Amino acid sequence: WGVDEIHGPRLAHGTTTLAFRFRHGVIAAADTRSSCGSYVACLASCKVIPVHQHLLGTTSGTSADCATWYRVLQRELRLRELREGQLPSVASAAKLLSAMMSRYRGLDLCVATALCGWDRSGPTLFYVYSDGTRLQGDIFSVGSGSPYAYGVLDRGYHYDMTNQEAYALARCAVAHATHRDAYSGGSVDLFHVRESGWEHVSRSDACVLYVELSSSAP
Repeated sequence: WGVDEIHGPRLAHGTTTLAFRFRHGVIAAADTRSSCGSYVACLASCKVIPVHQHLLGTTSGTSADCATWYRVLQRELRLRELREGQLPSVASAAKLLSAMMSRYRGLDLCVATALCGWDRSGPTLFYVYSDGTRLQGDIFSVGSGSPYAYGVLDRGYHYDMTNQEAYALARCAVAHATHRDAYSGGSVDLFHVRESGWEHVSRSDACVLYVELSSSAP
C-alpha cells in the first residue's frame, strides 16, 4: 500500500498567528479561518486558547493536536499549582510543554505555539514547537501568513508602545497577512495579557479591517 492508502493524502493547511511583548503586557492575535486543503472548514475558529487566568497560547498546526496538547498542559499546570500552592511561571509552562511533546518527535505531531503570559518576572513570551524547540523572545509570528505579518511587525514594533498602538499594530499585521495568504482569513482575534489577567479585546472582520487600513494609508 502507498502512503495515501494508509494515512490518506497530505492536506495543506495554514494560518496566521502572532504575539509580542511590550511594556503593558503581551498581545496575541490570530485569524479565524480553519482550512483543510482547499476546503475552508470554519470561518470562526478560535486560535488563541486560554490556559489559565494569566496565560494564553496561540495555535498553529493541526487543530486536533493543538487542542489535545493544550488540554494536557492545562491539566498539568493545575496539578502543579495544587502541589506547589502557586501558578508555575511562563518559562516553566513552556519547558513542560516542550518536554512532553518532544517525546513524540517524528510521529507527525504538528503543534507550533506562542505562550503569552504575565508572571513574577513581568510580561513573558515563549515559542514552542512539537519537536521540542523552545525559544524566548519579544516577537513571534507562526503560520503560513507569518512572513507577511513579520513585515508589518518589524516596521512598527517598539517596546514602549501604548495599548492602542499595540492593538493597531497587531490588527494591521494579521489583516495584511490574511490579504496575501490564501490559507488565512475570516476575522482577526485580539487578546491582551495584563498583570491582572488576560482579556479578549476584539474580533474584527479581516476584509473590512484591511479595506479600512488601506483607505487610511498615506
